[in-house]
Amino acid sequence: MEKKKLRIGLLIDSYTIPMWVYEMVQTIQNSSHSEIVLLIKKEVEDQNLSVKSERANSLLSLYQKWDKARFKPSPDAFEPKKIKDIVECPTLNVRPELLDSKDVLQEQDITTITSHSLDILVKLGFNDLYGSVFESSKYGIWGYHHGNFETHRGAVSGVWEILENWDETRAVLLQLSENNEDSIKIHEAFYSTDHVSMSRNKNVLYYNSATMLPRKLEELYRLGDKAFFDKIKKQATQPLFYSNKEFKSPTNIQLIKGIYHNWKRAIGGMISRKFHVSQWIILFKLEKTEKPSKSFHDFKRMLPPKDRFWADPFVIEKNGIYYIFLEELIYSENKGKIAVIEMDQDGNYTHPKIVLERPYHLSYPFLIEEDGVLYMLPETEQNNTIELYKCIEFPHVWELQEVLIDNIMAVDATIYKKDDKFWLFTNAKEYLGTKIANELMLFSSDSLLNGTWTPHPQNPIAIDHHFARPAGNIFNYEGRVFRPAQNCSKHYGYGMQIMEIITLNETEYDERPIQSIYPNWEKDIESVHTLNFNGKLTVIDAVIKRRK
Repeated sequence: MEKKKLRIGLLIDSYTIPMWVYEMVQTIQNSSHSEIVLLIKKEVEDQNLSVKSERANSLLSLYQKWDKARFKPSPDAFEPKKIKDIVECPTLNVRPELLDSKDVLQEQDITTITSHSLDILVKLGFNDLYGSVFESSKYGIWGYHHGNFETHRGAVSGVWEILENWDETRAVLLQLSENNEDSIKIHEAFYSTDHVSMSRNKNVLYYNSATMLPRKLEELYRLGDKAFFDKIKKQATQPLFYSNKEFKSPTNIQLIKGIYHNWKRAIGGMISRKFHVSQWIILFKLEKTEKPSKSFHDFKRMLPPKDRFWADPFVIEKNGIYYIFLEELIYSENKGKIAVIEMDQDGNYTHPKIVLERPYHLSYPFLIEEDGVLYMLPETEQNNTIELYKCIEFPHVWELQEVLIDNIMAVDATIYKKDDKFWLFTNAKEYLGTKIANELMLFSSDSLLNGTWTPHPQNPIAIDHHFARPAGNIFNYEGRVFRPAQNCSKHYGYGMQIMEIITLNETEYDERPIQSIYPNWEKDIESVHTLNFNGKLTVIDAVIKRRK
């Protein structure tokens, strides 16, 4: 017997919807797990803003228009689209009453909604809701909160993050309640703040969140309601107290102050870049025994010429020589190539030689040996592929073996072999408007070559810029398995987070943070984002500030 799809109703203010909602709804409509069966449209737009409030926020509206015209986010998450172009289903027009700034639907409308046997109502418009509408669908009303629900409630999405210089914001999918305090968190994702443009910041925030609802609907469909909500309740067993103010729309004075400090920081950065260059370099340390080095202040530096950078080091030892494969990027070319540096047991090393170049950007030269053959899995995101290269003549000659996964926007693919199964970790994105560092995907295959790479049912296994992006080889240490991850909370590649993999199989994945690594050991170091070791040699990369 075929499993019935989830029946979804949408609460909307208009038939014209923003692009991020359009793509989200289209994903749901094209899925095998859910279908939109009812549109509930609010007939009367809410007009409860006072003249004083409009005047207090008029500058914000003007600034956002200027900001969007200046920075032109593309694709635009808020480009108007018509929901009727992708959804054909009954429509119910409603005129809710306004009670203490909440919408209360008429009983006859609630009866009509209930008659459609909905599994979930999704709130994509309206004010906060009140009354028996919460009982009109099997699994309640779900809705988004674009902002940090735990610490910054009421924040205007994408605005206060810049005015207050917050490093991150969040998007939360909630099972809503009459009392907001009792809403249950279904899913949460963390995103880094664009400190220059409100429109770009908001664009990325909403585009990234568009994937959350379809994925949670698929999970509910796959697991069943008991297992799904048991999992949700387990995550929501602690009380959540809120001690901050409510972040309402900023007044003109607050906006001017925030913009002043924001542009002051931006101009300071521009002046600094006139006299300094932030450059990725390689650092290394050789131990007396075969173990990873863990004190970065003892590492020696490999400084590239000032016209290029070196990053993403991976190391392999052969015949007493260490070979450090890395990305070399010459600024004037703006295209990464894979190079190799040879190092002896005393730490003497050669200049890098290019070993792999393609018409598109290459970086992150992950290495893996299988059946005595060495392979490389460089990042080929610009080609929308994950490509595997075979070493023909070590270490300088490589040829394309096969494309492991095609038509994918993915970076930093990292393979871990466990129990004769290959697990591929990579950052990937579904929509062009999303940030690629935010979502970690996992695939598995029984074979490295000519295998079928199956997506993990929990994908994405992480949506958090603190630890989603890979930062080097997954390694075993004292009987435990650790995954180095990038911490992109302040900016790309800011630091690293060591994650311990607890569970890894075809149905479950679980990991926990063990240690944060920050670029604190020297004043000129701004970032560190790759960690690898082999034999006695440990290598990392870091950004240093150098005078031009």
